[in-house]
Amino acid sequence: MTARSPFATAIRRPGARTGLVLLALLAAAALVGPFLLPDPAAQPDVLAGVNLPPSAAHPLGTDQLSRDVLSRLVSGARISLVVALLSVALAVTIGTLVGVTAGYAGGWADAILMRMVDAALAIPRLFLLLLLLAAWERIPLWALVVMIGATGWFATSLVVRAEVRRLAAEPFVLGAEALGAGPARVAFHHLLPNALGPVLVSATLGVGNVILLEAGLSFLGLGVQPPLPSWGGMIFDARETMHAAPWTMLAPGAAIVVTVLAANLVGEALRRAAEPGR
Repeated sequence: MTARSPFATAIRRPGARTGLVLLALLAAAALVGPFLLPDPAAQPDVLAGVNLPPSAAHPLGTDQLSRDVLSRLVSGARISLVVALLSVALAVTIGTLVGVTAGYAGGWADAILMRMVDAALAIPRLFLLLLLLAAWERIPLWALVVMIGATGWFATSLVVRAEVRRLAAEPFVLGAEALGAGPARVAFHHLLPNALGPVLVSATLGVGNVILLEAGLSFLGLGVQPPLPSWGGMIFDARETMHAAPWTMLAPGAAIVVTVLAANLVGEALRRAAEPGR
């Protein structure tokens, strides 16, 4: 099974199409929005412009510092998508390399790598991130991406290892070995391309998880740092004004729910399409 086969099957499902449309709209807003909307950090009137309800001038209202909520929401989408895509790409890359190595090499390499994965999985990811992030007074965005990615590859490595071990007994792999193909060629030219289905599923589901994780860390003040807007940070800022200006909390909360739902719809459709007999 190739990476295209599950995607081609999944795209026929209504849930996957709905998720892709939502993600495409979000990506378009994140790319085009900053050129059409006010500066998300601008505070035009800190007296009369505070906590204004939605209007033609401010479709989602303003916050407690008179900043346009829609502008901050769109800018936060750019941050969330960048963090999610880059950290998932890093996690999937590491997990795939470890899984292919462990699954095909076997023996002591497999034993050592899998014991490392088991030990890492025994520690809750959030707890590990809190320990790492607490040491930073003000974490750069690139460091946040690296930390989230470096703590999210363990499950992917297990999935890839299982798929590689299954594929290693297939005739096309045995034939390549009989023709003299070296371990690296077999692993990366024959096994890896045919194991990309589960990798694609893991990556898609991981996007939603990372968006939730980043929002939670930003809410705690350990994720994206001001003045960069983030959905979790917007919810944190809206705590004291949520009753007087509920839109300041509802807008980022709805954005998180819709984005995670869209990513999970696509990931679930891919997972079902990758299952045998689906």
